[in-house]
Amino acid sequence: MPEPSRRARQPWRSVGFWLCAAIVLLLARNVFASVSDPAGFAAYLGLPLAPADAGWTSIYALRTGFIAALVLVLMLRGDFVGLTWVAAIGVLLPLGDAALTYQAGAGQATVARHLAIAAYLLVTAAILIFESRARARREA
Repeated sequence: MPEPSRRARQPWRSVGFWLCAAIVLLLARNVFASVSDPAGFAAYLGLPLAPADAGWTSIYALRTGFIAALVLVLMLRGDFVGLTWVAAIGVLLPLGDAALTYQAGAGQATVARHLAIAAYLLVTAAILIFESRARARREA
């Protein structure tokens, strides 16, 4: 079996890797913000908290931390196929957030931010597909 090329062993040399790194940083920021200021984070997200609902930000933080860790592990393994699937399927989350915030009466900028995140994930998935195919051709 041929040895992988030097570039294949260095996933950080790809655009997709750095797009995913930005995702991990954004997710980590959201975990910190949701834990340190639940009410402020909920307002930022577009779903202001009722006093009885404060626990949802902790649930959000746990799940978001898991997703960030999963993406980080896939990045460090250079698993572009796995990252592609996470980015593509992950589009559902910001689309759902956009729908929820729209229904809650959030401002247009907040809804647009969620839609922009969905678009970012779609672009990231497309770039990862392209890079995965290019990597496979180089290794063949």
